[in-house]
Amino acid sequence: MTVQRIVFTLFIALLLCLHTAPGQQPLPAVPPTSHDIRLDVFVDTKSGQPVTKLTRQNFTVLDNKNPRPITSFKVMTPADEPVSVIVLVDAVNSPFQLVTRSRDGIDKFLKANEGQLAYPTAVAVLTDQGIEMGNSFFTDGNALSDALDHHAIGLRQITRNSQWSGSERLRISLNAFQELIRFASSLPGRKIVIWVSPGWPIIPGLGVDSLREEQEIFDEIVDVSTRLRQIDLTLYNVNPIGVAESLDRADYYEAFLKGISKPNQVKIANLGLQVFAVHSGGLALESNSDVTAMIQTCLADAQSWYRIAFDPLAADKPNEYHHIEIKVDQPGFVVRTSDGYYANPVAVTPR
Repeated sequence: MTVQRIVFTLFIALLLCLHTAPGQQPLPAVPPTSHDIRLDVFVDTKSGQPVTKLTRQNFTVLDNKNPRPITSFKVMTPADEPVSVIVLVDAVNSPFQLVTRSRDGIDKFLKANEGQLAYPTAVAVLTDQGIEMGNSFFTDGNALSDALDHHAIGLRQITRNSQWSGSERLRISLNAFQELIRFASSLPGRKIVIWVSPGWPIIPGLGVDSLREEQEIFDEIVDVSTRLRQIDLTLYNVNPIGVAESLDRADYYEAFLKGISKPNQVKIANLGLQVFAVHSGGLALESNSDVTAMIQTCLADAQSWYRIAFDPLAADKPNEYHHIEIKVDQPGFVVRTSDGYYANPVAVTPR
């Protein structure tokens, strides 16, 4: 058995414990929704500027390549729906020096505009013990900056090439992600999570050996994908390494962006932070060491967005994957939204 397989076997054992970890409550069942599929849609120019003046007639929705009728359409702003922002400092998957750089960039963001934040914001820190975050959101960036300055993050020497520590860190990261989803489900309106991290320790291309393992990971993907869409949460990944990150490492996730329609297609990399971010309609930002600027790029999506609902295709079975594509009738625009949805999603049963 190879070292990678040994590590993967350990990881699967940890993944199976996600729903029964000590002190962690199981996620609630997926709430019922109407028949229509509702999406938050972002349209940018190729230079990254938001496009906010399109109308219903400019959009076409494709469900598994089939045009579907748009049942509702609205241009949304924070005045129509509150926006909450969570900025997370990842001290588990970043070496200490990188955590320091991330904190400096976040601090600069918080203190901009004399500390007046556009949206209620909370700052979270991911440590070996899990997520540490207060339950309050503030528009006073100076107060948040002071709280972050007083938050002591212990020095932990992390070697990203260490496969053993990678298994442990992946468990911590996935637990934390589910904890964030659970917390965000109690908040009104749109939720934006900006995860400042080089990403979770994923072994690219590593497959799965047993049918049980395949089903477990597939269920995890279905569950997370469905919840992110239903609670209006958009995930963003800000990679603070910048140009020092190798291109192979920075872009590896792009090979795993295709939607998973059945368990025997899964690979461990389908659980990557960047993959979940892109599938939620968010961004995976890299090759830039300016953490402040990347956070501001993420928050440009909160200024205005399109809320579109459509009548989906009929599904023949539970957890049937449908790829979503939204087109606009004007050239030169980039459209982002949820990559797809699982029709008749079956809630994961806690073990």
